Amino acid sequence: VQLQASGGGLVRPGDSLRISCAASGGTFAGLGLGWFRQAPGKEREFVAAISRSDDSTFYSDSVKDRFSISRDNARNTAYLQMTGLKLEDTAVYYCAARDSPTLAVIAGLYYYWGRGTQVTVSS
Repeated sequence: VQLQASGGGLVRPGDSLRISCAASGGTFAGLGLGWFRQAPGKEREFVAAISRSDDSTFYSDSVKDRFSISRDNARNTAYLQMTGLKLEDTAVYYCAARDSPTLAVIAGLYYYWGRGTQVTVSS
């Protein structure tokens, strides 16, 4: 499975942005998906995850109620809708996938990783 994140950019505090993760080379509908991010000088951290069946989602406390993860199995694409962006949301965002129906918050449980997309929040 190959993953490619896209849609990052430079936004102002309070803005919204949707980033995407396109998958190829595997059975997308059979994958559990997650978004992680890494800010300069910091470790990669969990952001959001969605189960294979799309009926379960989970978010880190820092983004809960502001970010929304979704998936379109027909398009082999996952999305992360970000609203109310803050300066501290600045990071490279990575999508990840695993061959399991359940969601996971630990990076080591994801086998497939895509190149990240940069999201910069600046006034």
